[in-house]
Amino acid sequence: METATQTFRSGHASDADWETLTASCLTQIGNIPAGANLGFVYVSDTLDEDLPLIADRLRKDTGVDHWVGTVGFGVMVGGREYFDTPAMVVLVGALDEDAFRVMSTIDTPGDPLPDEVMDWVARRNPMLGVVHADPRNAYVGDILNSITDDTEAFLVGGLTASRGKQGQIADGLTEGGVSGVLFAEDVGVTTGLSQGCSPVGEIHEVTKAKDNILFELDGKPALDVFKEDIGDVLARNLERVGGYIHAALPISGEDSGDYLVRNVVGVDPDNKLVAIGERISAGDRVMFVRRDGPSAMEDLHRMLADVISRSNGTPKAALYYSCVARGPNLFGPDSEELKAVQRALGDEVPVVGFFANGEISKNRLYGYTGVLTLIG
Repeated sequence: METATQTFRSGHASDADWETLTASCLTQIGNIPAGANLGFVYVSDTLDEDLPLIADRLRKDTGVDHWVGTVGFGVMVGGREYFDTPAMVVLVGALDEDAFRVMSTIDTPGDPLPDEVMDWVARRNPMLGVVHADPRNAYVGDILNSITDDTEAFLVGGLTASRGKQGQIADGLTEGGVSGVLFAEDVGVTTGLSQGCSPVGEIHEVTKAKDNILFELDGKPALDVFKEDIGDVLARNLERVGGYIHAALPISGEDSGDYLVRNVVGVDPDNKLVAIGERISAGDRVMFVRRDGPSAMEDLHRMLADVISRSNGTPKAALYYSCVARGPNLFGPDSEELKAVQRALGDEVPVVGFFANGEISKNRLYGYTGVLTLIG
């Protein structure tokens, strides 16, 4: 099936070798949109070694010079999600030649963007960047901050997710840091974030902590507060909280109630300690949240309604990045997450993306979230 708008078209294919998949995607796309100059490509990690070959073939056969993309544990298009099979999704479109710039890899915080990109930034004042990041780089968060400092762009995207090669495409093959594409301020873009968790208690002040270990919350033993928040049933068998109850760090200065979710990595019943997947200090704030499908779907619908209300008419295309812990792991095997996205946007809007090893929104690293970006 071909999905088309005036300036963007998509294709997808699965269960074959890379050459067959690429040919199938190109057949679905059909006539390349007039003036097409930007493409996105995402492949499942069973195709990790084939990504550069796929990108080269797409560039040659479409005549589109600029491509960005990466590898995911799964990929998505329209109302379909592909996991545990060779699969790829492609989006090609036409924008003004001066409306975007592909950004090659930045692998060290503070490293400057190329002069050509910075000259363009000064002229076109990019409002948004779509980026892909290498999860092996321990400084991804700092790199995102430095890119934001240089460009003042709102960054969205995801971390490459692969059991093999961690490749990215930014015109050519790259890896090791953050790469992507920046959009000028006059390109109509709208973005939103959907959390995959819901609070189970109040926000607490950290009154004693060391590294990633919570000693006291609100002046009380951390484990006592944790048990009170999660309820008697779970508190009686703490082995049941793994993967279900998480810590959340409210973002200071935000009035949206936004928070960063981190795993609860251990508890010490004897000393009443709770360890989380983030360094934390006295004076910080923390709450506990649960991850379940109904709460996540409710928040997804909230986000979709909000993004659509803020967009300027029907978008030309959409990009969606979701945590690998969502999709079938949270909503079941029938692509319910992507079906909800496609229903909200309408069948005429091509949607592509991938299941990531962490999501990026407003230059922050998230987990268990879905990030949607509308173009045009």
